[in-house]
Amino acid sequence: MTTSPEFSVIISCFNEERSIEEFHRRLAAALKGLGRSYEIIMVNDGSADATWSKLQALFEQDEAISVVMDLFSNAGQQAAVTAGMVEARGSAWVLLDSDLQLDPGELPLLVAEYDKGYDLVSGYRKNRKDSLLRIVPSKLANMIMRRASRSSLSDFGCTFKIFNADLLRAFTPGPLHVFSNVDAIAQAGRYTEVAVTHYPRKYGKSGWTFRKLWQYNMDNLVKLSRRPFQLVAGFCFLGGVLFWIRILLGFFTPGGILSEVTPGLVLNTVFFFSLMILATIAMIGEFAIRSFVMLQQNPAYIVRERLRRDQDAAGSAP
Repeated sequence: MTTSPEFSVIISCFNEERSIEEFHRRLAAALKGLGRSYEIIMVNDGSADATWSKLQALFEQDEAISVVMDLFSNAGQQAAVTAGMVEARGSAWVLLDSDLQLDPGELPLLVAEYDKGYDLVSGYRKNRKDSLLRIVPSKLANMIMRRASRSSLSDFGCTFKIFNADLLRAFTPGPLHVFSNVDAIAQAGRYTEVAVTHYPRKYGKSGWTFRKLWQYNMDNLVKLSRRPFQLVAGFCFLGGVLFWIRILLGFFTPGGILSEVTPGLVLNTVFFFSLMILATIAMIGEFAIRSFVMLQQNPAYIVRERLRRDQDAAGSAP
């Protein structure tokens, strides 16, 4: 009978040939220091450098690495993490990037909180070392995701997290159902945050471009689907009520409301409501496109190669 480890550590890698070995050393040391059973799953997200060959070598060196896999192309961080989740056997899943901007050595801080019975423990970067082109869209994304997930987390973008695995397994992650932070956090009844140190990126550059951050923001804005349409409908209803009140008051008062309608007022009103109509059409179009894409059932990622350790060897403290 296979014994499942307590922790499955899922690592996504993109062009990390210069950092992955140092990252692995620090992660392995932190995990061994916990004195708990664990496995490590590492996913190469279509890197263009030697990341995959480095992962293969680490797989041969460290028996605690249960799976390494290579995706056909760069599918994005969420998709790569999802690929790792499909292989994970642990009762708790640890998510972490391999670019060394977050220190694997701080894992015990999160584990200490998780042991208190939380469904989710999320790190938050107390002093971010990123450019404004990343910080500004990130702040906007955090505002949107707080509303969409109905939570009070301050740093959704911090990839250092521990989830109760049963919570994430309920979403049946896979190529047709990519892991979503917002959806998972919305279902987490008990969660907390832990301050973690954020470092400047030592090697290469982040795969999160301004365009990808903007798209990610739009993805999460769509999750507020009911509220935008409710707001538009409520605004139009209120406008209609005020319009009829104006007409009725014209019968009883000499001046009424806006008794003199100027061309400028008409032009501004037409312009304002035209923008509202265009925004509404854009939202409807976005939902229609997303529904079409979902019906196509195209996989978010495809695994090119997978190395799996066919044994129940999980890492533990010596």
